[in-house]
Parts: sequence; C-alpha cells; structure tokens
Amino acid sequence: MTARIGVVTFPGSLDDRDTQRAIRVAGAEPVALWHKDKDLKQVDAVVLCGGFSYGDYLRAGAIARFSPVMEPLIEQARAGLPVLGICNGFQILTEAHLLPGAMLGNDHLHFICRDQKLRVENADTAWTTDYTAGQEIHIPLKNMDGRYVADQYTLDKLEAEGRVAFRYLDFNPNGSLNDIAGITNEAGNVVGLMPHPEHAVEPLIGTGRTDGLPFFTSILKKLVNA
Repeated sequence: MTARIGVVTFPGSLDDRDTQRAIRVAGAEPVALWHKDKDLKQVDAVVLCGGFSYGDYLRAGAIARFSPVMEPLIEQARAGLPVLGICNGFQILTEAHLLPGAMLGNDHLHFICRDQKLRVENADTAWTTDYTAGQEIHIPLKNMDGRYVADQYTLDKLEAEGRVAFRYLDFNPNGSLNDIAGITNEAGNVVGLMPHPEHAVEPLIGTGRTDGLPFFTSILKKLVNA
C-alpha cells in the first residue's frame, strides 16, 4: 500500500505544490490538506510547507497555529504521527509548542535567498534516516524570519540530547543561535528546519543536486517498514 503524506495549505502558503511533487518523486502519495480541515484524512505523515501563512501579519506562524487543522495535527503528533515543518512550517511548529524555541527576524533585517550548506547532526529521526550523521549537504534557503532562538537551558538540552538535526556551515544566514538550522522533538517524529528540501529533489531545479530527497525517502521507508 502506498504511503499517504498530507501537505497542509494555509492562506499564504507558497510551496505546497513543490512539496507535493517532492513526495511524488520519492514514491509516496501526496494528500492535499486545507487549513480549515478538521481531520487529517487518515494520512501517515504530514508536512507543513513554506510560505507566509496569513501574511505573517501577527508573527510568522502565530495565526496558522490556531487553524482548525492544527488541533488534530497537534494531538496526533504528540501520539507519534511524523510531522515535518519547512520554513514557515518550522515557525508554526514552534508556535504550536511541538518544538521548543522561537523564530525571530533575521539579524540583518533582510529577506535572504541562497543555496545553503548544512551539516546533518541527527540521522535518527523519522525524516533523516537516509542521511548519515556529519554529512554535508546543500539545500535552498529563503526566509525573513529564520533566526532560531531559545533560552540557554533549552539550547543546552537540545545539544545534550542530540536534538539539533541540522546546522548551518560556512555562513550563518540569519543569526540563529548555535548555527541551528533545524531541530527535532524528543521522540524524533517531529522535525523542523528553515531550508527547503522540496526544492532540491531533482537535478534540474534548485541547487542542481538532490540533497533534499532523503527527507522524503526517509519517511517513506519508515512508513513502509512500520
């Protein structure tokens, strides 16, 4: 049976179609979820895609966190449903307290769009098993509010528990503390990151590499082998 991965669209989402295509390229079935849906249509995993949900008018991800679809998503994520938050999706996951910390405006106060070098720090989550710890990859990055912050206790806890999933290399594009590009929850089923792996799944687009594809093959293998 084909794994079904939901992709949530909020008002202002930009990358839902790209994310659906990446899921198809990996061999799974994308399922479109609308922000007003009150159920998740029995999907096996969910991706919160990038964009500017509700225009970021209050704070990036702050309004989307209260969309009807988030109630079952939060409940099921806490019960083990795999959830990936990309860029705005990462912001929503922190606002929903599925991941610790917060996302603030870039320290240089400008939108940034570039190919970004990352190091994989944790290859044991539901979304990263097709990577190896220490692997260096290139993933497109585009954000205005990408600066990850947390109090010192939370940062120390993330580092001690190996929950920093990705770290920026060579250049910190937004001032994120500890060069953090992505993190995971304690169970490893919820992952958030600022760069956009869905833009790096085919050699003719994005970076010209396929360094983002393992996100989607990782979850597919986990679901198939579950």
